[in-house]
Amino acid sequence: MQHLIKVLFSCSICLLFVCFGTLAQVSKSPNVILIITDDQGYGDLGFTGNPHVQTPVLDALARESVRLNQFYVSPVCAPTRSSLMTGRYSLRTGVRDTYNGGATMATEEVTIAEMLREAGYRTGIFGKWHLGDNYPFRPSDQGFDESVIHLAGGMGQPGDFTTFFQGDRSYFDPVLWNNNERKPYEGYCSDIFTDEAIQFIENQNEQPFFCYLSFNAPHTPLQVPDAYYERYKDLDPSKGWEMDGAPVLTMSEKDKEDARKVYAMVSNIDDNVGRLLQSLDDLGISDNTVVIFMTDNGPQQRRYNGGMRDLKGTVFRGGVRVPFFMKMPDAPIRDMEINQTLAHIDVLPTLAELCGARVPTDRVIDGRSFLPLISGASGDFFDTRPLFFYWTRKYPEPYSNIALQKGRYKLVGNTGFDASSREFDLFDVTNDPFEQVNIGGNNLELAEELKKELDGLLEELTGSPHFLMDHHAQIGTSFENPVFLNRNDAGGQRGIWTQDEVFGLWKVAIEPGIYTVRFRFLRPLEHAGRMTMELGGTVLQKQHDAAGKDEIVWENVRLAASKGDLIPHFAEGGRSIFPLWVEIERREN
Repeated sequence: MQHLIKVLFSCSICLLFVCFGTLAQVSKSPNVILIITDDQGYGDLGFTGNPHVQTPVLDALARESVRLNQFYVSPVCAPTRSSLMTGRYSLRTGVRDTYNGGATMATEEVTIAEMLREAGYRTGIFGKWHLGDNYPFRPSDQGFDESVIHLAGGMGQPGDFTTFFQGDRSYFDPVLWNNNERKPYEGYCSDIFTDEAIQFIENQNEQPFFCYLSFNAPHTPLQVPDAYYERYKDLDPSKGWEMDGAPVLTMSEKDKEDARKVYAMVSNIDDNVGRLLQSLDDLGISDNTVVIFMTDNGPQQRRYNGGMRDLKGTVFRGGVRVPFFMKMPDAPIRDMEINQTLAHIDVLPTLAELCGARVPTDRVIDGRSFLPLISGASGDFFDTRPLFFYWTRKYPEPYSNIALQKGRYKLVGNTGFDASSREFDLFDVTNDPFEQVNIGGNNLELAEELKKELDGLLEELTGSPHFLMDHHAQIGTSFENPVFLNRNDAGGQRGIWTQDEVFGLWKVAIEPGIYTVRFRFLRPLEHAGRMTMELGGTVLQKQHDAAGKDEIVWENVRLAASKGDLIPHFAEGGRSIFPLWVEIERREN
């Protein structure tokens, strides 16, 4: 068996040499830049047929890249990012939602950053993380040497409390988190993240680097410098892109205005990618740097999306098919299309093979390297493996917004938990790329076969240890003190966002000690009342004359070692008010 493994390994290396040139050309580990944007759909590029958006840099990058024409992700942000980072379906990693306490990835997961750092790479993230904001789930705990990020799922969201109160200016002059410390910045967010990525690259010497440039744009709130908006202010984005066979898409006036802002934000990203690529040329490292561009899901708003059905949040192609371009150094073929069905789970094993890194062997890796496809190997595996898609708020709901795609056939469930395969939709996405014709009635045996595979995968994934376990923020450690518990990571009642009267909690593990606890509320409290904090078997409470105040501070709070739910609430005037965030700082052992 060991001899066979060595032979197969040698063959794979030979394939790489054939594809990328001589041994001398590939002996140096390539740098890797992975660029991902937020809520930029497949159709938000000139290269993919949009007649309005101006993306000359990204269009040129696409033309000199390996393009994955059938590349898929999850319907929403955090699940996509966990799968991208680990090569595993998000439910295996513990990520099941974008908030509701479901966007924290298990610290035991091995990320691309950890994998490449073990192989000698310097690693940095700039932009959006969205996989946990407290120790031990932050980028610095998951393999990144440098980080400049916002919190939660987006700037201006309640979980990102350092930008939330800036309102319609949350993307400008933000307070961000630089290596876990708050730091004020000047400028527009996408420009800042690009500046920091370029600085990180310039600071590298002989050591190869992995740069994860994860733009939060063009996610809402749709804020962009005026100069970019001016390019599109008179545009009618509903015109000029009709497609034969595609469903008619009606855009409201709000949809049109949103599209103008999104296109402006995308043009800004295009300029920033141009600056980044120019920096590689200036440093003389373009020929040893892999550049990947992709997006995390379909568009949130209605606009051109290649005629595909539906939007972000759905398992239809409009929600999960995205562009993927990979520019490879010294590749003999630069302008190349691959049409096999590939996905976010395939990126980690591909980079491992390309960079000579070790893929974890102590866990299931759902993805597979697609490098052999570039050298002309058979794509039979990718044509026959099942790909699983789902998203519902908080936990999976059989059979709501769930799908399994295998080759050209895709089974979609939007029905009840006890539905039979007859109640699912079945599409032939090769002949019906817009998913308009349900062929399930004439293919009952195929639908049943696919449903059995879907059921098996769903049972396996929801039985994963990291899905079943709680992810506890560690409080009172030397790694993070104080700790800020924010709304994005709060569990409890479904759909916690900016409500006052809502039941919420955080999963925590506390070191014993004396603490200062600060409860911050979204709005000033109206009456005197009682502040209560439940923690395990302990209930702490105190009366406060808090009328007109948005903050309550407890000093000298002695807490024993505990692990469980931290449940704070302020009772006033018959109401129970949940804090916007809680800050806990250990003062003494």
